[in-house]
Amino acid sequence: MQTQRHDVPEQPFDAAAQAEAGISRLRQLSMKLAMAELEIELFDTMEPLEAEWRRLERDDLSSLHQSYDWCSSWVAAFRRPLAILRGRCGTHTAFILPVEIVSSRGMRIAKFIGADHSNINTGLVSDAFAEDSGLLDSHKLAARLRTALAGKADLLLLQNIPLEWRSRRNMLAGLPMVQNQNHAYQLPLLDTFEKTLQQLNAKSRRKKFRAQSRRLEAIGGFDYIAPEASSEQHELLDMFFHLKSARFASLGLPDVFADAQTKAFLHGLIDKRNGDDFGLEMRALRLKGDYEGRIAALSGISRKGDHVICQFGAIDEDLIADASPGEFLFWQMISSLHGEGVALFDFGLGDQTYKRSWAPIETDHHDVVLPISGIGVAAGAAHRAITRGKAFIKARPGLYKFAQNIRAKFG
Repeated sequence: MQTQRHDVPEQPFDAAAQAEAGISRLRQLSMKLAMAELEIELFDTMEPLEAEWRRLERDDLSSLHQSYDWCSSWVAAFRRPLAILRGRCGTHTAFILPVEIVSSRGMRIAKFIGADHSNINTGLVSDAFAEDSGLLDSHKLAARLRTALAGKADLLLLQNIPLEWRSRRNMLAGLPMVQNQNHAYQLPLLDTFEKTLQQLNAKSRRKKFRAQSRRLEAIGGFDYIAPEASSEQHELLDMFFHLKSARFASLGLPDVFADAQTKAFLHGLIDKRNGDDFGLEMRALRLKGDYEGRIAALSGISRKGDHVICQFGAIDEDLIADASPGEFLFWQMISSLHGEGVALFDFGLGDQTYKRSWAPIETDHHDVVLPISGIGVAAGAAHRAITRGKAFIKARPGLYKFAQNIRAKFG
């Protein structure tokens, strides 16, 4: 009986693939070892961490809102208890989560410092830890965070986190989360303003810009101003508070900028500068001619690395409202940032028509909801339910408009 022989073709040896697989296994082993020795320490002051903090924040992909200067300005104004979390592997700092304790209805909630006025949160992560964050054991991380915060907080609530930011996965992405009802909107800045406009409906936008320009020239013209003097910056910020207060009152809504602490915090940011980076800088549209010296629109922007965030804006509704001065100011700001090393203009959180008209990128945000105590379990469930309810309403324009009318009527 003759036996047939079937030769299996020999697979070619792929050295590159083998090397890549080996590197992957080493990285997985490295991350397992890192998690095994990861220790999380709690700090109730910022100062002991300043050197490490400033080193980590040099990473362009870390949020401005977790920078040392931003947080120190908030802490100086609000003076809430701090519970700053530092993750350490041996002598190496893996991450810093700048957290404060907010008391609400008998619960202690651990939140990012200044969370109520931040547009994007990432935490601070070392390059090595960030690179391998996809291999992180999130269950072990959650357990260590609970242990670190035990007795200090009932709930860890870290809001407005993009799961991926500019192609980097967030190290917190595997923790228990709920999608935030608010999204953020960004415009990439290309080599020239003309190229940037090509991402949008450039023809329509230029037509609208020409109509706005003619309207402004008809009353005597305008100046786009970005004052260098600190005193002028502070004056413009006070004008913003005045205009925004009037706007909220006309809508029957609470003024989120009314309290003295918030005003002190924002004034403190104006004097926080580090090279090209700045905590807050005011830009404005100042009229000439018939309304000589009057401010028609103003905005506050922040910069970290190549990322500029519009923190807020306001217009004087008694002046040339038909010229859409707020949108005209965006044109001036965005065009002026070209050639300044800026790659991304961020319109921040909240769905507004003007943001969608300017921004081709929409970024989902999520909230970490990690109960620490028994009462935290109930609080976390409530936050999830409320957040999902808000998202449901916002996704339905008719229902959202009805909810806004109810809010304006009853506060």
